[in-house]
Amino acid sequence: MSVLARLWDHVYASQPAPPAWLVAVTGLAALLIVLNTRSWRLAGQVITIAHEGGHALVSVLSGRRLEGIRLHADNSGVTYSRGKRHGPGLVLTAAAGYLTPPLLGAGAAALLAARHPAALLWLALVLLAATFLAVRNAFGALAVLVTAAGVFAVSYFASAAVQAGFAYLAAWFLLLGGMRPALDLTRRQSSRRRSSSRAGGRASNRGSIRAGLSDADQLARLTGVSRGVWVTAFLLVATAALALGIRLLIP
Repeated sequence: MSVLARLWDHVYASQPAPPAWLVAVTGLAALLIVLNTRSWRLAGQVITIAHEGGHALVSVLSGRRLEGIRLHADNSGVTYSRGKRHGPGLVLTAAAGYLTPPLLGAGAAALLAARHPAALLWLALVLLAATFLAVRNAFGALAVLVTAAGVFAVSYFASAAVQAGFAYLAAWFLLLGGMRPALDLTRRQSSRRRSSSRAGGRASNRGSIRAGLSDADQLARLTGVSRGVWVTAFLLVATAALALGIRLLIP
């Protein structure tokens, strides 16, 4: 059997259903990582990679010219693309960031429900490799490389049981970690509304992303639909993805 055939058999091999305790423990571990401020500062970079990778992928699929991704140590990031300054391509690109982590989590849960944890890990490596090619700063390159190295080590060297545990942890983390930025955005929206009310209804256009306006602010400008509607949409998608993921991961 050729090397490629053996690799394919390994990647797409179906594994038995994991014990219920493993699903529960990995879910609890992911929840604790997301809720703890210190662990989130480190692990949250994975969600940022997925967020900016979503912007980048959709920008390419919509016909825009991707210029690069920059990731920062404070878990922020920015994706640069060139093309029309209006239209559905730019709207889809702007909307993709907050939607990508929870949707990836739901996709990961579907692969695990089909008993393909190894396929999930190798697919993650492919996506990380594509993201690495688009990164344009040293910290971002290091963050993606470290993440990819961890996934590769588990995918190539670990036993099937360890791979399954890691895959379930990754799926739970994408689902729960995808909720945290949406909830943070919702809280900022509530704070902005209260501040606007105290200031006589004058709202600030200043966004939370260093390079300019936040995704919700940009979408409001592009579509004429209020920032609050977009914030709510992000939260609803993240919640729906989490609900679907729970249903798939817990038989």
